[in-house]
Amino acid sequence: MPHLTLEYSANLAGADRIGQLCKTLADCLDAQRESGQRVYPLGGIRVRAVRCEQFCIADGRPDAAFLHANLKIGAGRSEATKKATGDALFDLIKQHFAAEFETHGLALSLEINEFSEAGTWKHNNLHARLKA
Repeated sequence: MPHLTLEYSANLAGADRIGQLCKTLADCLDAQRESGQRVYPLGGIRVRAVRCEQFCIADGRPDAAFLHANLKIGAGRSEATKKATGDALFDLIKQHFAAEFETHGLALSLEINEFSEAGTWKHNNLHARLKA
């Protein structure tokens, strides 16, 4: 972990722009530090985007768009770390869509969800591969 899922309306942006945003947000997660230590293990970072072809926003106007980001992280990080992560990610999302925000209706949002390790199953060789 962390896993960041972006859900966005099909009228917001093409695959190239969304792909660029995914890379930018992954780099942001990798850059997070607390007391000089990496907050999120590189091998656990996942950023994915889900394009929503069917949607209705507010009054249903076809030019309205949205992006909702949901960051899932394991429990145990400080409130300050979670806030710093959320602020950094959301600032990048807002910057990425600044032009769209000026030209049509746009709803941007981000939430962070913590989960307990007791409710997850994982099988992953990425951590070992990155150490090699």
